[in-house]
Amino acid sequence: MIISQTISLIPSMASSTNNQLILVLFSFLLILKTSSSFGNHSSTDGILPFAPKHVVVVNKLTSQAKLIAHCTNKKKDLGVKELLPGSSFDFRFRVNLRKTTRYICTFEWPGNKVTFDIFRVDRDDTPKSEFGVCRECIWYIYEPAPCRLDRDAGIPYCFDWNS
Repeated sequence: MIISQTISLIPSMASSTNNQLILVLFSFLLILKTSSSFGNHSSTDGILPFAPKHVVVVNKLTSQAKLIAHCTNKKKDLGVKELLPGSSFDFRFRVNLRKTTRYICTFEWPGNKVTFDIFRVDRDDTPKSEFGVCRECIWYIYEPAPCRLDRDAGIPYCFDWNS
């Protein structure tokens, strides 16, 4: 009698464990989804894996030249984009679990060809970075430098082109 009662409890214990696991996973996914809707900057950006990012590249060349942009990462080629003065293109992605996500862009305009890391985790997705975490990374491309706009402070951070 005791053996049959014990055996009949095993399936309900397994079911209880599965239900708890499902509840924990559901809670984590709900937190992850909710954290991605806190506006431009969230305290969870740069901390949670797979943080959503939106990069916007704007042609701000003072010469009013057409800007040719070609952005890639290790696994994805975003293709060649032709940007008239003032126009832009954008792309979205999530930071990978190992936090090694990096996008490099080549920019060309008459007489110039330069490259720049348009997204780097150590600069753009690290709370300890002096430039802050960007969820929406808006880049103005000028001749002397690419500048990332900080929407909260209204301050552009300008960087050197890659060597």
